[in-house]
Amino acid sequence: MSNEKKGVRLEHISKIYQDPKTRKEFYAVKDTNLEIEPGTFVTLMGPSGCGKTTTLRMIAGFESPDEGEIYLGEEPINALPPNKRDTAMVFQSYALLPHYNVFDNVAYGLKLRKLSKVEIRAKVENILKLVQLEGMEERMTNQLSGGQQQRVALARALVMEPGVLLFDEPLSNLDAKLRVEMRTEIRRIQQKVGITAIYVTHDQSEAMSLSDKIIIMSNGKVEQIGTPREIYYHPKSRFVADFIGEANFLKAKVIGKEGSKAVIRIDGREMAVNNYADAKQGDEASLVLRPEAVTLAESGQLPCKVTLSTFMGSYQYYQAEAGGTTVQITDYNPVNKRIFEAEQKAYLQFDPDGVYIL
Repeated sequence: MSNEKKGVRLEHISKIYQDPKTRKEFYAVKDTNLEIEPGTFVTLMGPSGCGKTTTLRMIAGFESPDEGEIYLGEEPINALPPNKRDTAMVFQSYALLPHYNVFDNVAYGLKLRKLSKVEIRAKVENILKLVQLEGMEERMTNQLSGGQQQRVALARALVMEPGVLLFDEPLSNLDAKLRVEMRTEIRRIQQKVGITAIYVTHDQSEAMSLSDKIIIMSNGKVEQIGTPREIYYHPKSRFVADFIGEANFLKAKVIGKEGSKAVIRIDGREMAVNNYADAKQGDEASLVLRPEAVTLAESGQLPCKVTLSTFMGSYQYYQAEAGGTTVQITDYNPVNKRIFEAEQKAYLQFDPDGVYIL
């Protein structure tokens, strides 16, 4: 692999499309600024139509921005076609050549570069070993499993020694178990090679397990950038809190401050919670409470009524009504705990540090 790690920078990038029905123009991506550090694994996430795939395709060169400039390292690349950019793409469809064996699929780009046969063989064998496909050089791609085909697609991209590796939902065609196996492999290989990777997915578990940084997009704009822990525990908007994982939102009123915490009143009870939004006395507040951060108990902070109780194996899933709001509860390892049934009265029990004002 190339020793040069390259970052990617987007400066005020916009992409405008025309609605085929109304003929009205709209921004698929609007005034986006991103700085992706060399050697990092960054995932673009968001709902359908948020602009994540369009952003990836502009970096790859398959789409051209209508405004702004894209830099690969310090080189502006807007005017460069895809084959002249120091990038390689791993597609959702794999895009393998069906009449070529594994070796020739991986070697295809190197042959276009007119490398010697000796150099091609050495590079292909090294990459096949990296993706754990050694010994399969002569296999045809239709004789491979989905996971093996995805490894071939990954090897074909890596063998070109790109500065940046791009992934367009590469695991969406695999079954659940294989997806977990392949995302582990992709992360292992990226860390071993040290390449800059930009990954598009709608799968939250993929994003959380793979990424150094996650970029959440909505309506063509960046909502938040952060590590998986930052995105999950410190979302900057209700959209982000609701999009990553599951979240309960409770209404409360701020009645005072204690340092960095706020004293709030909810359903007639007072408590101190994290005040990330810097809410002030008298403000109406929206509290965020993750389902795994709350349990049901015979006494606790908030009285509630259980409306749903479902055994899910590793956890008991509840829904409960508290203060006019339905609260989701994920109570892990319930084997030796009391199980509350629907219609029973209980209390919500949680660590105030796990609750915060948005």
